[in-house]
Amino acid sequence: MELSVTVAELRYALDTFFFLISGALVMWMAAGFAMLEAGLVRSKNTTEILTKNFVLYAIACTMYLIVGYNIMYVDNAEAGWLPSFGTLIGSQAEGADHSLESDFFFQVVFVATSMSVVSGAVAERMKLWAFLIFSVVLTAFIYPMEGYWTWGGGFLSEAGFSDFAGSGIVHMAGAAAALAGVILLGARKGKYGKNGEVYPIPGSNMPLATLGTFILWFGWFGFNGGSQLMVSDFENATAVGQIFLNTNAAAAAGAIAALLVCKTTWGKADLTMVLNGALAGLVAITADPLSPSPLYSVAIGVVAGAIVVFSIIALDKLKIDDPVGAISVHGVCGFFGLMVVPLSNSGASFGSQLLGAVVIFGWVFAASLVVWAILKATMGIRVSEEEELEGMDMHDCGVEAYPEFSVIK
Repeated sequence: MELSVTVAELRYALDTFFFLISGALVMWMAAGFAMLEAGLVRSKNTTEILTKNFVLYAIACTMYLIVGYNIMYVDNAEAGWLPSFGTLIGSQAEGADHSLESDFFFQVVFVATSMSVVSGAVAERMKLWAFLIFSVVLTAFIYPMEGYWTWGGGFLSEAGFSDFAGSGIVHMAGAAAALAGVILLGARKGKYGKNGEVYPIPGSNMPLATLGTFILWFGWFGFNGGSQLMVSDFENATAVGQIFLNTNAAAAAGAIAALLVCKTTWGKADLTMVLNGALAGLVAITADPLSPSPLYSVAIGVVAGAIVVFSIIALDKLKIDDPVGAISVHGVCGFFGLMVVPLSNSGASFGSQLLGAVVIFGWVFAASLVVWAILKATMGIRVSEEEELEGMDMHDCGVEAYPEFSVIK
């Protein structure tokens, strides 16, 4: 009996399946963001934040299919600033080791991840429809442009910039867009006093926030592991195993570091900081989860877990109100992750890493600031003080997340 399937065809099938499963894990991170953010906002804003997270995923998938993927990858001029526009998705390259459709699916869930960073930072006071319109622009144009400059073979790629799975390209980019929005949006009512006092606004559901973080941690194995792109030979399969190990080690170390910083600083274990410590470790290791040793990955996680606590405190002192700590987790720790790559990867340099970080942050922040400013001048981006006090759920959605807890009038 002759085998009708060649070794090449089997490898093609295995790598395609690996891409699809990895993409599905990253897609599951959308649920993680939704649960984390729903737990860290007040109960009166829960339905609205869930709506944002659900719809932004749908928008990202649609806009990246119609426009974004073509800007980022299809028929691009080699090593240029501006991409050309090819046909929808493009055609399967001869000799490819996985299907083009699986590649698109894996890429589109990264776009949604970047946009998810924004939703938590602007929570509890931004108009739903202004946010959704911004989602269209970021996923169709802003993100694909910097994605073309890096993963798409553009000038940052030619300059030696290295970002394995997206500490800068995905996470820091999302934080840059979030920061631009937060600056124009302003802080929530009652967050800061006239003399610089910071008044904590506790989230409504710590079990939900914890579940969301576990889901994100789980999905990150697809985020980083899938970025190896292949698993069908000895070298790549071994690399994926190393990536999983390092990713997990950095997350665990980040959580422990944040816990210890909280204990030594305030004498208590702040769960929200511990959760963000784990995410900080994940974001930092994402820039290169393959090259470091397991112990070095632990060190990266420890530093990131400590950095994120102090960053959240610093942003509060600057009156930059970020209800979930997204700017610190994804922005500050994303930058840290990029800058430590040369310490374990001889193919990267501090100069090229800094150039890439500055270009990515500068482009996304400036472009986002323009879009947010246009939205603010036209339809407005912030709800009224009365609507903010009543809660976004009733104003934007008309459905309460926890109706049993409402005061009976």
